Amino acid sequence: MRLSPSRRVFVAAAVVVGALVAPAVTAAPASATQYPTWQDVQRAKGDEQTKDAEIGRVQAALQAAQSAAATKSQAALVASEAADDAEADLTAATQAATSLQSQADAAAKTAARAQQRAGQLAANLYRDGSSNEMTTRIATAKDPGQLLYQLGALDQLSSTWAGVMDDASVAAKTASSLHAQATRAEHERADLADAAETKASAAKDAEAAANAAVDDTQQHSDELYAQLASLKDTTAKTEQRYELGQKVAAQKAEQLRKRQDAAARAAAGSSGSADGATSGGSGTSYPSTGGVVVDPAGAQAYARSALASFGWGQDQFSCLQSLWTQESGWRANALNASSGAYGIPQSLPADKMSAAGADWRTNAATQINWGLAYIKSAYGSPCAAWGHEMGVDPHWY
Repeated sequence: MRLSPSRRVFVAAAVVVGALVAPAVTAAPASATQYPTWQDVQRAKGDEQTKDAEIGRVQAALQAAQSAAATKSQAALVASEAADDAEADLTAATQAATSLQSQADAAAKTAARAQQRAGQLAANLYRDGSSNEMTTRIATAKDPGQLLYQLGALDQLSSTWAGVMDDASVAAKTASSLHAQATRAEHERADLADAAETKASAAKDAEAAANAAVDDTQQHSDELYAQLASLKDTTAKTEQRYELGQKVAAQKAEQLRKRQDAAARAAAGSSGSADGATSGGSGTSYPSTGGVVVDPAGAQAYARSALASFGWGQDQFSCLQSLWTQESGWRANALNASSGAYGIPQSLPADKMSAAGADWRTNAATQINWGLAYIKSAYGSPCAAWGHEMGVDPHWY
């Protein structure tokens, strides 16, 4: 699976708007954002100018809430990736330390055996197995043949002993070196274990902060969309879809501007990259983002059911299926290690998907909603997006 350049993040699940909240005064949240109340909405409906101003106020509150949650969700994603990397480093270090210790132990046993053999040969040089010293027997030998035999045996034992002593010395040095390496590896493993624990704790805290922000944002978003619907005499679902389309169009325009700026810099000989441009890197990871349900089949089923709401027929699904299979394998936690593109649609940057819902980091449906809106705005249809994907190298859309 290839995660390409201008990937559109897919992790956010669509903000599912709940039933319209009964007109009642909303308590002011314990945050900097002051949310409009239903009293404000009801008063504004009587005057067109006041109503337009209130619509703007509601939209601003919606943007503030979604931005705050997006920031915390992005931080949670980064912390989760860092924790996973630290855990991978720890695993590798643990394997290395274990392997070196095993090698050091084996080398120590080899050295001990070599030293033992050297000792035995040294004893043979001193004694021939009886109570007489070999040198004495050689000196007192009367038979010339026996003397030559004894001298030959002594020479052979001496050569063998020298070789064994060399082997014992090499084995001892090897064991000592491996022991030192194993000790250093264990110290490194211990340091990495501390780092992994620290990053895991940070990831857990970041995830908790993100989840709280997402819950708060979704609660207020549902009510704010309901307020917009009341002011415009539409439905919350209509308003949500309209806001998503507007935000994605703005994102696309900003992406195009950055690409044009990057092209101008390249023409002028300077460096710089555009948001959404191909990173040229490779490698896909799957952060252990809490709450993410990785269900490619379920994600595809949801995407198929959503095509009609964007004005497309089922004939477009095969193109969409191919596109996001290549981009992310339809995994909600797919992360391009080089560019940072995330989710099923490989949004770049990842938090662009917050336009579809605060839960973009964990919710496949939100990611898909954003991805489909992006395709509609940028290419018109999934098949057009797939055609573009296959028409460039490296592939991206």
